[in-house]
Amino acid sequence: MQKLSLTQKNWHQIAFPCLLAVPPLTNKPSPRVATDQAGRMAERPEDLNLPNAVITRIIKEALPDGVNVSKEARSAISRAASVFVLYATSCANNFARKGKRKTLNAGDVISAMEEMEFQRFIGPLKESLEAYRNEQKGKRGVSELKKKDREKKEDAEDPDKNREEEEENEEEGERMEEEEEEEEEQQQNEEEEEEEEEEQQRNEEEEEES
Repeated sequence: MQKLSLTQKNWHQIAFPCLLAVPPLTNKPSPRVATDQAGRMAERPEDLNLPNAVITRIIKEALPDGVNVSKEARSAISRAASVFVLYATSCANNFARKGKRKTLNAGDVISAMEEMEFQRFIGPLKESLEAYRNEQKGKRGVSELKKKDREKKEDAEDPDKNREEEEENEEEGERMEEEEEEEEEQQQNEEEEEEEEEEQQRNEEEEEES
């Protein structure tokens, strides 16, 4: 069985080559600057590291079966991944600030990858983003179906509630019919009064002529 091992002396030389090779962008923080800025905001440097469970799962998925990874190697990869995330976040934040937005979106992250010269990540990122959005749509659809089923079940389990709602609907319908009848009756009375006034006016005109 193979075993990857990194010493405390050379872990940064092996784990960080791609990050340290990325040139600082114009008016953009370097990986070291981004890490230092985040470190000042965190209570402990360890708080910036990604969860060990996440790192372990990524390593297992990336390596073939039968390959072990030492504790030092996991630590190095964790630090490298954390620095990469901080640097990418800092670059993406610059795009959000240019757009006068306080929230980072997927477009900012993709633009950051291009600025950081990690164009090879853009395709997989877009595919993952599309899959994530489709998954969220599916979850919302399932949630709505469950909500409707739950409402139907509650209605079936509570017939008294259904009867009350039906009675309320019937009362509302009767009230609306009564209001319509009253309006029609009032309109009819007004028309009759107008006819009486017209007839009275004609009679007065006939009397004057005679």
